[in-house]
Amino acid sequence: MPGLRGYFHPKTATGESSLIPAPPWHYSGDLITVEYRTDPARVRELLPEPLELAEEDPGAVALIWADWQSCSASGRELLDPVRSQYKEAFAVVRCSYRGRTYSRCVHIWVDKDFAIARGLHQGYPKKLGSIQMTRPHPYGPAPRIEAGARFGATLAAADRRLAQAVVTLREPAGTNGFVNAHPMAHHRWLPSIEKDGGLALDELIETGAASFEAGQSWAADAELELFEAPTEELARLEIREPIGAYYRQVGVVWDGGRVLETGTSGAS
Repeated sequence: MPGLRGYFHPKTATGESSLIPAPPWHYSGDLITVEYRTDPARVRELLPEPLELAEEDPGAVALIWADWQSCSASGRELLDPVRSQYKEAFAVVRCSYRGRTYSRCVHIWVDKDFAIARGLHQGYPKKLGSIQMTRPHPYGPAPRIEAGARFGATLAAADRRLAQAVVTLREPAGTNGFVNAHPMAHHRWLPSIEKDGGLALDELIETGAASFEAGQSWAADAELELFEAPTEELARLEIREPIGAYYRQVGVVWDGGRVLETGTSGAS
């Protein structure tokens, strides 16, 4: 009798119902990044062992909005846009592991189920949300990617607005910020099916782009607000000091990572 197929649930005889295909995964997207400083203690409370605060600028945070088109190696999802287009907003901090600096996503919201499934595999703590961004366009009233252009971005979850930003492009920049500029250090966690059985999966992993290309990065001025919500904690990363903001169009390929440690986080 033939086995079940599919990279992820649900597995079937053909594998066509699998929520996500096997990597590599290809992404094209527009990114709005707003960096600021918060209380380093608020960052530290989000870092499980063996991760530590970054030695330099430990309270730095990047809040990033992204409007993505993504696909498998075949590219066929691009011609069925409901399977390729999604948006996300995520908060990134930096941390240290064995003397090396990593980026780490500590909060993230997406608006499609396949993006949540990919996050489970990659160690991103993805939740369902509503994410909106102004899109550039060369005609009509939409902003062009040029000095003076203004872009808005909002994030909501469970009917509550969590964040909003307005960025105004200022000038071309040689960087897209520094907080999200390192390999990612994430955990993959899965509780045991047995009550009080601890974690059946407990991996600290490193991931990053298998390949990357990008257009011109633009430095921007930003207005950013965070809001309290009963089931979200983004606002705990309160804004103490702005750092900078950026707009950039990118292309990324993700094709797996490597395990750094297993069974050491003590997460519950």
